[in-house]
Amino acid sequence: MKSYKIITNPFIVPTTDGKIIKEHFGNATTGDSDISIAHMTAPAGWSEPFQTPEFDEFTFIIKGKKQFIFEDEIIVLEAGQSIKIDKNTRVQYSNPFDTPCEYIAICTPAFSPDHVNREDL
Repeated sequence: MKSYKIITNPFIVPTTDGKIIKEHFGNATTGDSDISIAHMTAPAGWSEPFQTPEFDEFTFIIKGKKQFIFEDEIIVLEAGQSIKIDKNTRVQYSNPFDTPCEYIAICTPAFSPDHVNREDL
């Protein structure tokens, strides 16, 4: 048995908002509930409702910019920057800019729709 796993065909998560999510490791791809790693592309003008995830989320920006809104603070990250958002933190993710944002998201434990706790718009 090999002591490694190479992912060449990540799971493409179905979306309705134009965001491309390619999960390389996690619940959908490998059945791993401890960690998920996804390559994401958020189109210009994209946003999600506020959410309070039950997992820590690390984000590394590859290209473009991504906006994070907390209760009373707006943070914009650019290519080469990263952030860790602790679980149970209320946050809204968006890309209100003119160009797509490409980034890597790592969640511990793994992302699950049942644990993201998105609010209604």
